[in-house]
Formats: sequence, C-alpha cells, structure tokens
Amino acid sequence: ELPESWADMQEPLLEGMCFTLKYLGMTLVEKPKGEDMAAAAIRRIMATARVGARKFQKVILTVSPRGISLQDADTKEMVENISIYRISYCTTDKLQNKVFAYVAQSQESGALECHAFLSPKKKIAQAVTLTVAQAFQMALDLWEAAHAGR
Repeated sequence: ELPESWADMQEPLLEGMCFTLKYLGMTLVEKPKGEDMAAAAIRRIMATARVGARKFQKVILTVSPRGISLQDADTKEMVENISIYRISYCTTDKLQNKVFAYVAQSQESGALECHAFLSPKKKIAQAVTLTVAQAFQMALDLWEAAHAGR
C-alpha cells in the first residue's frame, strides 16, 4: 500500500522501492522507446505467455537511482541487475493495464530487450512506472550534482 505522498518521498527511493510482480517474459525490440513499440512487444510477450501456460516466476523488482534489480521471490536469488543507464523506456500498457514493461540494452549482446511483468493491480503497475521515472530523475540529479563540481 502506497502512502498518498509517496511521489514526494525521495528517501525510500534511494534505498530502493520493492514491488512483487510476476515475470511474463522478454522479447527483442527494434527501437529504444515508443508507445507503439512497447504495446506491440507486450502483445507478443502476452501471446507467448498464454501459449506456455506455465507458472510465472514471482520476482521482487527493486527500483533505485542505480537501476532495476530482479530477485526471485521464493529463493531470494538475484536474477538480474539492470543499470539505470541501460534502461531506455518504461510503461504501463494501455490495454493490459496491470502490465509494467521496460526496455533495456542487453549487457551481453547489446540488443534491445523489452521485459514485461504482471502486477496484482493496475495501481501497482502505474506505481512501478512512476517510481522508475523518479529514479531516472534522481539519477540525473545525482549525476549533475557530481559533475557540477568539476
């Protein structure tokens, strides 16, 4: 449950805000950002997810100015750590409004990947998107502050 003023709270974001979501999957994308690209990618991920009919991995997604980290909710094992500088886009899908997705450049291949997650409620998907946007702003502010003294 998020407090009403959570958008103004910078302290928890520095530590990292955690969200428990279900990982739907990943697909490669051509462009680093754009609503249409993301919507199409989410449709592809959802179609593949429905066909697989497997149980989705429950993950703890932590957002901070350093980026996004994914941890398996059951085993607490680190799945992935994505630097904020590799993330080019994030969104809550208009049609699948419980789906949060982000686009990041793969560290290994350099390819652009769209990763999608299912949240229990529309509000949570929106909260994750807003939190990532805030993390971007905070990372930029921290970067500018660090470089202002040069």
